Amino acid sequence: MKKFYALALCSMLALQASAQMTHTTVAQGEVEGVAEQGMGYFKGIPFAQPPVGDLRWKAPVPASSWEGVYQAKEFKAKPYQQTQGPTRPGQPGISEDCLYLNILTPAKNKDEKLPVLVWIHGGGFSTGESWSQNGTSFAKNGIVYAAITYRTNVFGFLSLPALTQESEKETGRAISGNYGLMDQIMALQWIHDNIAAFGGDPEKVTIMGESAGGISVAMLCQSPLAKGLFRGAISESGGSMVPVDNVRIDNNSMRNVAGSEAYGQAMLNRLGLGKKKLKDLRKMDPEVFMNDSAAFSAGGALWPTYDDYVLSSDAYKQYQNGNYNDVNVLIGTNSDEGSMFTGFLGGYTPAQYEYEMKTSFPDAEWQAKYRAMYPGTNNQEAFDAHADIFRDAAFAWPTYAWGNLQSQRTLEKKGKGNVYMYFFDQEKFNMFRRGQQTDRKFLSMHAVELSYTFNSSGWGGPKDPSSEAETKIIHQYWINFIKTGNPNGDLLPYWPTYQKDTESVMYFRDGAHVTALPNKPQLELWESYFNWRRDHLTPLK
Repeated sequence: MKKFYALALCSMLALQASAQMTHTTVAQGEVEGVAEQGMGYFKGIPFAQPPVGDLRWKAPVPASSWEGVYQAKEFKAKPYQQTQGPTRPGQPGISEDCLYLNILTPAKNKDEKLPVLVWIHGGGFSTGESWSQNGTSFAKNGIVYAAITYRTNVFGFLSLPALTQESEKETGRAISGNYGLMDQIMALQWIHDNIAAFGGDPEKVTIMGESAGGISVAMLCQSPLAKGLFRGAISESGGSMVPVDNVRIDNNSMRNVAGSEAYGQAMLNRLGLGKKKLKDLRKMDPEVFMNDSAAFSAGGALWPTYDDYVLSSDAYKQYQNGNYNDVNVLIGTNSDEGSMFTGFLGGYTPAQYEYEMKTSFPDAEWQAKYRAMYPGTNNQEAFDAHADIFRDAAFAWPTYAWGNLQSQRTLEKKGKGNVYMYFFDQEKFNMFRRGQQTDRKFLSMHAVELSYTFNSSGWGGPKDPSSEAETKIIHQYWINFIKTGNPNGDLLPYWPTYQKDTESVMYFRDGAHVTALPNKPQLELWESYFNWRRDHLTPLK
């Protein structure tokens, strides 16, 4: 009988050891998740207090402790945005009360110290949600997967003179805006402090994002407030290196506080709210602020600010001086990023091309150089010019500059973070180029690489055999980087660290091979232009 009880006890212990982790304790109290696919899934854990009422347009405040066991079994609302209601059945709608995170853990106990991936969603700093990508494949490969939410659009990035004055009075810092970035930093701090409760290692955190999420990753690598909160970074179609200016013209600059204040005040004026006091603005229905189309456009949108607190002015110069969070980075862009932002052929005309040239490059000498590099004399050329200008200014050049600056400092032993750069060109169909007569080779539009990096379904349905094989290669590189800080591993083509003017970029098309960076003449033009822009600020009207 004793032998029977001993065997039964051993069986129970073995069962417990192999069971999913669905209950744990964090700084705020006990939390209960759900079991999914053999793992523990904790959904909608608050990392900050709801940023509503008097906390609208304030820095996030840490989450309060709770009584009993917090039920983390359903996703919480996505940030308030123009997109209304659930995106898919069973998913929540929109709310200002959005500062929650999700954790999917393969750990069976709290002592495993697994590497951690933190996903930061994109959406132009205007839309998006934490569950936008499925992290299951990462978790099944021994990685604790966390996805965070942050305030977007007017609630995450509004600057006003009144908000700056309020901040100076309350904190001594004359700043406003960047609330969404401060949300991201608080979420990372919460993960650093609590991820061990889910079997993760706070010293092995990698941050990852795409588009505005990738730009966020770049900004977190620049922010002194994020120092020590991660050891690696993956930026897909991100980067943030443009000069500081009083205005934001397309993707050619980032506003300073004065410029952001002026933009925010102009937005309120357009809405008929310019004379309202802060206390009244904080009481208004959030929907009131959704009706200004200019503030939600790609070119003039509410955006992070160089405030010399969250972000030190002009990231390019900060990197030159060594003022950045020096971690290993994996960064890259897609071959036809800008087509998504251009529309279909005929929707962007030579007349619009002329307007963009005169608006974006008012200096005649620079305008001539850009006309020569990106001609737009007919509908097809105009489409290609806008797509390529958007690709290079918004994503390719910031990534190129980031890679050049950090890798050079590491080469000179002034830094230690290695750079791994890629160019994604696997997708050969582009829905935005339907009906076009073009011999372009590059067709991979914005965001299509996500189904490869996450090993999940993509926009175009099932992948062909070549793309299925490509997915396995790319996903394994990402797994290796998250686990070790280096994408290389057994049976994979060797990926060297990036160095400017060398064949050190991993090119993804029907396999993986190392090459020189494509589009270098265009990127060198942007490099020269941005150097000029740093000394030629736009007057603030």
